Amino acid sequence: MRIAFVTETWWPSTDGVVTRLTATLRELKKMGHELLVIAPRGGDPVFEGIPVRDVPNVSVGFIYGGKPWGMPLPRIGHYIREFDPDIVHAVNPFVIGWGGVFSAVSQGRPLVASYHTNIAQYAEFYHLGFTKPAIWACLRALHNRADLNLATSETVRRELVQEGIRNVRVWARGVDLDLYHPAKRSEAMRRRLTGGHPERMIALSVGRVAAEKGLDRLTALFGANPDLHLAFVGDGPARPSLENLFQGTPTTFVGTLHGEELATAYASADVFVFPSTTDTLGLVLLEAMASGLPIIAAESSPTHELTDQSGAGLLFHVDRPETIGQRVNELMHSARREELSRRARHEAERWGWRVPTEELVGWYEELLGAQRGSTA
Repeated sequence: MRIAFVTETWWPSTDGVVTRLTATLRELKKMGHELLVIAPRGGDPVFEGIPVRDVPNVSVGFIYGGKPWGMPLPRIGHYIREFDPDIVHAVNPFVIGWGGVFSAVSQGRPLVASYHTNIAQYAEFYHLGFTKPAIWACLRALHNRADLNLATSETVRRELVQEGIRNVRVWARGVDLDLYHPAKRSEAMRRRLTGGHPERMIALSVGRVAAEKGLDRLTALFGANPDLHLAFVGDGPARPSLENLFQGTPTTFVGTLHGEELATAYASADVFVFPSTTDTLGLVLLEAMASGLPIIAAESSPTHELTDQSGAGLLFHVDRPETIGQRVNELMHSARREELSRRARHEAERWGWRVPTEELVGWYEELLGAQRGSTA
């Protein structure tokens, strides 16, 4: 097939959406499909042999930490028509997504839309909670023009249906099992994560350093764990305020890591801490589990969905953030840590990227078959 992806987020941004999309592109390319990416400007014109066409960006400092949004210009329709895809897939459509969705519809092409980010909930963290009804109205207008909508978990699927979005299925989770592996543990990386104190127990946080991630809750780690070192891997608009908040604590802000360096950071830590309640899945949780890290996560429907099934982590309630320190202490001073580590890797071994990509291709083929049937 020829498949055009119109994505709201792309390199040089690094988040779970980009990780999932790039992994899917690699698998689709291996299967022999022809691909095009249409994305906000900033990345290279080619991704691993796949052409990338871009549009100019616009950003507002107080909205989502100044994230650049690709403009929904008419050239998107030109890019799609020129490539002549069998399927258009709009990834997290919201701004550039208008161009992708309406170009696909006007050209009569089958359209898939996938939902990855709870933009409406994020608005509350940027003092824009009053915009939530308008955001959901926008999302309904986009997603209900798609032939098929995909959610990252059953919890999110139910929420989308409740908000009036139709034809929603769950797109199975995935993780790179070769890249993320416990065998990549490294003494040198432990030194880097701790600023030269590899003997300390390391709690690792990976992801965008932003207000909606609840990272301030991690200050509660130290009261019950005086020998613990916290390492933040990632960057974002909240980093300066968090550096100030964690000043005087055994905390390292490592910055953004990619590829082998990131995989080594996961494997070299002792526990993964995840204080967010806004993520629709938390791909970093899957990467941590593949690396053999036990999880301590904020209680939410998606984290319940993951840890209840796997038994690879413990949850804490955000209304009592001090319990995260107690959970880590409970884990670190018992044989249960090794048990959870084994469970984490065992559960992750079910989630290679090939299976969810084959599932996606099956849906594409289903839509193409339906289209051919309707025109016969």
